[in-house]
Formats: sequence, C-alpha cells, structure tokens
Amino acid sequence: MKRGLHTEMLEFNTIAQLKRTLKTSIDNHEIAGASIMVIQNGEEVFYHDDGWADLETGRLITRNSIFRLYSMTKPVTATSIMMLLERGEIDLFDSISKYIPTFKNQLIVKDGKLDQASREVNILDLLNMTSGLLYDGPDLAGQHAYALFQELDNRLFSKNPMSTMEFASRLGQGPLSFDPGTHWQYGTSADVLGAIVEAVSGMPYGEFLKKELFEPLEMRDTGFWLPEEKRDRLVKTYQDDGTGGLKLYSGNHLGINHQLDRIPAFESGGAGLASTIDDAAKFTTMLLNQGTYNGVQLLKPKTIGFLTTASLTTVQQKGFEAWHTLCGHGYGNQMRIMTDPSKAGFIGSAGEYGWDGWLGAYFTNSPQDHLSILFMVQKKDAGTMPITRKLRNIVFSSL
Repeated sequence: MKRGLHTEMLEFNTIAQLKRTLKTSIDNHEIAGASIMVIQNGEEVFYHDDGWADLETGRLITRNSIFRLYSMTKPVTATSIMMLLERGEIDLFDSISKYIPTFKNQLIVKDGKLDQASREVNILDLLNMTSGLLYDGPDLAGQHAYALFQELDNRLFSKNPMSTMEFASRLGQGPLSFDPGTHWQYGTSADVLGAIVEAVSGMPYGEFLKKELFEPLEMRDTGFWLPEEKRDRLVKTYQDDGTGGLKLYSGNHLGINHQLDRIPAFESGGAGLASTIDDAAKFTTMLLNQGTYNGVQLLKPKTIGFLTTASLTTVQQKGFEAWHTLCGHGYGNQMRIMTDPSKAGFIGSAGEYGWDGWLGAYFTNSPQDHLSILFMVQKKDAGTMPITRKLRNIVFSSL
C-alpha cells in the first residue's frame, strides 16, 4: 500500500459526505470518535479521523491511535492457519485431538441430553464455525463455555492465569452444542485455532504472529499487549449511558485485559489483538494483493483464493442466515463473503470479504473493485454499526 493523502482520487462531494456523516454520528453521541481509511488499487485514496480517543481528557483520535480489534483478530488467525496449510504442516481434516487431546471422544448436546458425537471436530470445522463450540448459551455447551470465560476472567491477574492452550484444552472437556459439521454457530473456534498454531509451531501464538506476519508486514503497533510507551495511544471504550449520551466502559471481556498493560497468558486467536488503522491496512492490503506486501509473499494466490471464498454447505448456511444483518453473504475461514449484493441491505460487490469486532473495528476487501475500507472505533457491543454501513455505502456508491 502506498501511503499518502490522495484524496483527489475521490470526488470532492464524496469526501465531504464521508466527513459530514462521521461528524454527525459523533455529534449525536452514537460514538465518541473514529477513523476511516479507503485504499484502492494499492493506493490510499482517503483517510480521515474525527472525535475523541478520551472524552474525559479531550484527547483526540489520531492516525497512530491504537484500537482493540476483538473479533477482527479472527481473519488474522485464519491467515496463520493458511500458512501452516501451505507448508504441509497440517491437514484441514486433522482431528483437533491430534493437537489438543481433550477433544477426543467428545459429547454433544442432543434433545437436552448428552450423546456421543458422530465424529471428532476437525480444523475445517473451526475455520468455518461449524464446530459446535460456543461463547455462551442456554444449553450445556454454552453453559460450559460461559463458566470457563468466568474463570478465565477471574484468574486474569492472578499468579496462575489461564494460558491459550489451557483454555482450548478446557473447552475440549465440555460438550459440543451440535454434531460437528451439521450446523453453523458463532463461537470460540478461533481461540482453539490459536492453540493449534502453538502446538504445530512450537512457539507461543503471539510469537508466531510476530515472526510470521507482523514483522514481514511491518505491523509494529499490533499485538496482544502494549508496552508502557504505547499505552497513551490506546483509545478509550464507550457505551450508551441510557440517556442519549456516552459513558466510559473499562471492563474485561472474553479474557482480554482491557488496559492491555501486561503480557497475557491467554493470547486470544478470536479477540485478543490491538492495532492501528495503518497496521491493519497492511494486513488487508496483503490479502487483497494475493498474499504479497511490498514484494514479500506471505501466502500464495491460490491460498488467498481459498481463504476468501464462502465455503459453508447448504445445511450449514441455514445457521449463518439467522444473522439477519448478513443476508446476501456466505461464510468461510472466519470471514463473511458477499455472495448476492441484491440481498445484502447495503451497497457492495460479489466476492467482497472481511469481518468486524465487538468494539466496532471493521474491514472489508472487494477484489472486484480493488478496494479496502477500514473503520476503527471503540464502542461496546458495536460490531457493524449503522454508521459503518453509511460510510461504506457512500464509498461504494461513488465507485
């Protein structure tokens, strides 16, 4: 990606609309502040930030502000699995028990009771969220995961914090919500993938990412924690206060230390990374450029094609379609993929892919348009917000 303020490549009216729409969202107290970047044909054509990184002190969001990615971590984790796949170190039909023994002979929840699974969970199940592993829920599988996260949070600052591998192993001791491969449901699959990378590579997950992805991509501000000299760049998180305003949120969630001020034992492949918009853009640019960034090839084009293609079966797709804001999309390898723009509810192109995070960090890549859009914000329970769709509608309609 060539960096520069090439805003002349977008029409003046489009630029004004983007800035005005973002400012209106901030003025309406929907968000405290955010940054947006548009990259087309490998060149940055628009960047803008507005609003506050810290409402209490008046600190503004800037280009080097650091954001918690939460689930936007998941495509990074899928990419790390693709690296192992290319090297012949794993087979996607490998049972998870090959790397994490507790996943052997798992039980499933069936009609409210426990029954033997018809087969073991494999890596492909994890990549496609068809594993039966949940974040929480009313059945025994959801209850097990919820209790495990409670323990993970309770031990976060203890002398014996839960590690990446312990968390994955403990997940394997609980039941699955359904037979592997028979349904789709969002859950903890990416965290288990991170543990598999550890088992295969022989190094901590964060170390693998740093060596294999972040250093080659020159992503110097991306990781699972922040050294002291970077902490004043971390954006505060806000939530609705119930009266039309915003209030500070500072709780820990999904085993992530919200302040990111210490090396974590649990490096969450599903939620743990923090990054700047420039660092995130290097990753998305690499994907869009068929696995290459600045002359360095991290993945081959065929692998990128596999990574970014919808891969659910017809039966699995029915589970995904329950996510009503993702109509017109399929799913595969920890990402949404637009399959039918006419049903999506927002403007886009077939083959477009990406994901978002719990606090609103968002990216989409459109190979057809040679386009990347990144949006960085920190709002509790955000995911893809109306403001996110409004901004991308402006961009896509201007192409």
